[in-house]
This record gives sequence, C-alpha cells and structure tokens, in this order.
Amino acid sequence: MAVIVTVEIPGVTEEQYEELMRQLGGTDWFPADGLIAHAAGPDGEGGWKVVDFWDSEDQFLAFVERARPIMERAGISSMLPTVQQAVNVVLR
Repeated sequence: MAVIVTVEIPGVTEEQYEELMRQLGGTDWFPADGLIAHAAGPDGEGGWKVVDFWDSEDQFLAFVERARPIMERAGISSMLPTVQQAVNVVLR
C-alpha cells in the first residue's frame, strides 16, 4: 500500500536542497525504486519541507539509508519524517 512521507528538514536552504538533488541525479539509482512522486519547498520557518509518495515505507527507508552519505555531503544531517498510509494517489 502506498504511503505519504512528509519530511521536515530544519535549517536547510534551497541551495543545500538543490545540491542534494544534483548529487542524487548523478547516481544510477535515482529516482529510487518505489518513488511515485516528489515535491519540495521552503517551510516558511527557515527550513525545507518534502512531500513524497512511495509504494511502501520499506522502500522509503531503503532510499534514506542509501542517500544518507549524499545528504551529509550536502550539509543535511537532520530530518524529521512522518509516514502515513495513502488511501488514494492521483497523478495527472
């Protein structure tokens, strides 16, 4: 069953986020297996918010483990994910 993953990343700038995405894009495994959709933007409090849809929580957690070294290189050392069941995901 699909899940909604909301991630709060306190203190992260747009530049750090874009560097992370650049580095992830340089791998042969991104977009990761199980990623349905990704959106991100400033949280209005000096950090960054990500909302993803994944096929499963396990696939999200596997991605985090694989991406952790890249996140750290981009200066992202702390993130606060929340995972909840998705009843419906509609893509245009």
